[in-house]
Amino acid sequence: MQDEAGYICDSCGEEIIIPLDLSAGTHQEYVEDCPVCCHPNIIHIEIDANGEISITGSRE
Repeated sequence: MQDEAGYICDSCGEEIIIPLDLSAGTHQEYVEDCPVCCHPNIIHIEIDANGEISITGSRE
């Protein structure tokens, strides 16, 4: 399984690569500031039964 993934910042449009904490469960949601524009993003991480990871970021 991968240990990092990327999302597109809703504010500046940059791709942001973040580390994944797979021990936190298959459904995760938390707020993280964009390292490029500093706007907060709500990060949504879903891991399905096959280990496929879906990550999205939306404005807080």
